[in-house]
Amino acid sequence: MTTTEHDDEATPNGIPRLGLGTWQNTDPDECAESVRTALETGYRHIDTAQAYDNEEHVGEGIARSDVDREDVFLATKIWLSNLSGDDVLSTAEESLDRLGVDYVDLLYVHWPAREYDPEDTLPAFDELRERGLVRNVGVSNFEPEHLDEAREILDSPIVANQVECHPLLPQDELVAYGRDHDVDLVAYSPLARGAVFDVPEIREVAEKHDASPAQVSLAWLFQRDGVAAIPKATGGDHIRDNYGALDVELDDEDVAKIDGIDERNREVDPDFAPWS
Repeated sequence: MTTTEHDDEATPNGIPRLGLGTWQNTDPDECAESVRTALETGYRHIDTAQAYDNEEHVGEGIARSDVDREDVFLATKIWLSNLSGDDVLSTAEESLDRLGVDYVDLLYVHWPAREYDPEDTLPAFDELRERGLVRNVGVSNFEPEHLDEAREILDSPIVANQVECHPLLPQDELVAYGRDHDVDLVAYSPLARGAVFDVPEIREVAEKHDASPAQVSLAWLFQRDGVAAIPKATGGDHIRDNYGALDVELDDEDVAKIDGIDERNREVDPDFAPWS
């Protein structure tokens, strides 16, 4: 096992605050190597999804690393077309086969859309958890009303809601909801697909701390209670730069400056999104 100085960096529900996002990372060797590099750099949280078409490569990266499986917090997501109860059960097992693991630490409903029927979908997640194939249940792209409904139906606690979140889309309502109901927020696209790099306030804070704009944006997320982030990265330099965010300590002035950014930008907005 590789130990790191950041082993205690986790949300209240035990999710490592910094994870590796793997969306669009579909080249077999590149994906596996990015996962291996991240784990050996110190990451302990790897995120994938059925829709990313890379679960097999992610599993290969975990196998290549010198980090024990039980020390990796591994998450995947059930896609829209697989959200009937029967399909949840069968395709979750297919995901485990592709990943080469006996369980995942967190299984998400990817979107509350199309085949999603709370009364049919969610009991299957409970069953997977009861069978030990899933350690924790999560949701993704849920608004407060969807969270309320899911919490009523599920026997399992919802440990996380994965949504787009960054300084240009701070998701204050969902962060507050999570604090009130013990639902961590896992931020995808935490760098707004690079848009944060050109924000003057972020660049000023980055210069003050001799840090990159990416590190400052991630550090701003990490100082919020109950928030983790899964920036996508493939190359070793970017993987290591993002990891450096765990060492950036923002003061109250820095946080206020970033909180005061008035630009708003949502990068992921499909026609089936619940907020559309």
